[in-house]
Amino acid sequence: MARRRIGLRRPRGRGEYLAAAVVGVAAATLLGQMALAALDELARAWPVWSAAAAAGACYGIAVTLHRLRARRSRRRALAALRLTLAHLDALTDQAFETALRDLLIRDGWSARHVGRQGDQAADVIGHHPQRGRIVLQAKHTRTGGKVGSSVMYQVKGTAGPVHRADTAVVVTNGSFTRDAKAWGERHGVHWIDRDRLRTWAEQGLPVHQLLRLPARPGRAAPVRRAAVRARTLSG
Repeated sequence: MARRRIGLRRPRGRGEYLAAAVVGVAAATLLGQMALAALDELARAWPVWSAAAAAGACYGIAVTLHRLRARRSRRRALAALRLTLAHLDALTDQAFETALRDLLIRDGWSARHVGRQGDQAADVIGHHPQRGRIVLQAKHTRTGGKVGSSVMYQVKGTAGPVHRADTAVVVTNGSFTRDAKAWGERHGVHWIDRDRLRTWAEQGLPVHQLLRLPARPGRAAPVRRAAVRARTLSG
C-alpha cells in the first residue's frame, strides 16, 4: 500500500490567508523578542566577557614574554658554551650528537639533530648564510678508539647526493686511522679528532675557523642554486 505524502498546501480562501498572515506575524514577533532578549543578556554579560578577553590577552602576552626570555637565555648560554673532553666522554651517543648541534648553534649556525637509525651518515645538519650547509657524522667512542676509512666512504657517499651538503665532517672524541685522515683530506671529508674537538668544544674556536671553511657572501642555498641553474638551462 503506497504511503500518502504529507506536505504543506497553499491556503485557500481569504480566511486561510488571513490565518497564515497572523501566524507569520506572531512567529516574527517571537523571533524578534528572542533576539532582543539575547542582546540584552549579552549586554549584561559584557563586563564578564571583557574581563575574560583581557585575562586571556594578558596570559598570552605573559607566555610569549616567557618564551622570549627563555630563548634569549638559551642563546646567551650557548654563546658561552664550553664543553670539556671529560664531559663529552661521559655522554651517551645521542647526547654527544646533541652537544655537537649546540656547538654549531654557538658558532652561528642554525642546526638540528637528525641522528637516528637509517640517518644515512648524518647526525647533525647545520646551515650558515655564508658557508652553506654542513653535515656532521658523530662517532662517540671510548678514549683511544679509532675511526676507520669506511666511515669516510659512507659520509662522502651521502653528504652531497642525499643531504646536499657543502661541507661534510666526521667528529669523534677518539682518533682516526692514518688512512682515514689521508682519504678524507683527498676527497673533501673533514675530520675532527680528540685534539681538534678540544680546540672546538673546550677552547671555543668556531668550527668554520677550525676547519678553515671559506666564506661565500651572497651564496644561495643548494636547492635554490639548482632551481636557478635549471631555469638558466631551460631559458
